[in-house]
Amino acid sequence: MSEGFRSTCLADVTARLVDHDWAFPRTHAEAIAAHWQDRIARSPGMFDGTVLLCCAHAVADDVARLDLFATRYSSFTYYRHIRHADPRIRNAFAAIVPWTADGAVLLGEMGAHTANAGQLYFPCGTPDPDDVRGDSVDLAGSAARELAEETGLALPENADTAWIMLEGENQLAFLRPVRFTEPAATIAARIADHLRSEAEPELAALHSVRSAAEIDPARMPGFVRAYLATAFSPRT
Repeated sequence: MSEGFRSTCLADVTARLVDHDWAFPRTHAEAIAAHWQDRIARSPGMFDGTVLLCCAHAVADDVARLDLFATRYSSFTYYRHIRHADPRIRNAFAAIVPWTADGAVLLGEMGAHTANAGQLYFPCGTPDPDDVRGDSVDLAGSAARELAEETGLALPENADTAWIMLEGENQLAFLRPVRFTEPAATIAARIADHLRSEAEPELAALHSVRSAAEIDPARMPGFVRAYLATAFSPRT
């Protein structure tokens, strides 16, 4: 796997919500507050809600099992900003990778009001309390929810349920490649209709990628580049 990410194929991923005493927000309280004020000055629409981060994970019998805990988004953004402040804590998230019937992978361009404006992502987001079901965290549901909210797409019936875990850059990216039955142009038109119907859509535009030559190091995060490099590598 390129881009410094390690790839693991999985049959499933499960997560539970746990209590975790993370010292980072206490020891960096002033820096977190200052960093957050700078972020919202540039992106006033950002909200300091609750997100779930990973404090432990293991893979056995092709299943990844995660322990997630709750923290503030402002703490997470500063933690991510200073990179690897606590290597035990991972940003773990799930995403649908939309493949079209004619062989394209679809990526969304994040809107100007978002934290990652201009970047090209698969529909995804850091898990939050909406994904909690009792003591469990529904990562599969989180991925499907983000897909629907950002693009208006629903998963096709009998969609593949296998996952790929990409581990690197203090992230655990759980990607679920799903093949849609329509060509890229048809799906792009449906997504465009959805974006026009939104008062403040999360995505500014849609991009399709059909080869490794279209990987954009400046606009695609590492896990996206790593997946695409492998997905479009020559088969031997």
